[in-house]
Amino acid sequence: MDGLKPVLWVGSSLKDLRAAPADVRSVVGHALDLAQRGDKHPDAKPLKGFGGAQVLEVVVDSNRATYRGVYTVRHEGVVFALHVFQKKSTKGIKTSQSDIEVIRKRLQEARRIHGRMEQALTERELPRKPRIQ
Repeated sequence: MDGLKPVLWVGSSLKDLRAAPADVRSVVGHALDLAQRGDKHPDAKPLKGFGGAQVLEVVVDSNRATYRGVYTVRHEGVVFALHVFQKKSTKGIKTSQSDIEVIRKRLQEARRIHGRMEQALTERELPRKPRIQ
């Protein structure tokens, strides 16, 4: 277990993954496992509009439906699972604007969580001043 980054689930992403078909859970779970180890799933691709390869998506076709799992490796020491959803658009491969907004909001929440984690670690490492009574 050494060297594994924890996965933190933002919003309803864990609940949504659990509600997905078994094959979707398997592929997205494997992608997250690889991300925890510092690797990348062969089907993981950068999500367009999020500035590079630090927000990734895995697309899974299951029972004539398409599902996507979105996560970020942007923050040191942790993987944030941002969104798991069934693609509803009938117009090509484009992700719906409502799903993009969910991802943006959850990415902001991941930044806040990571900032609090860093602050807590910093405070824990600072030497304590003795109390003067």
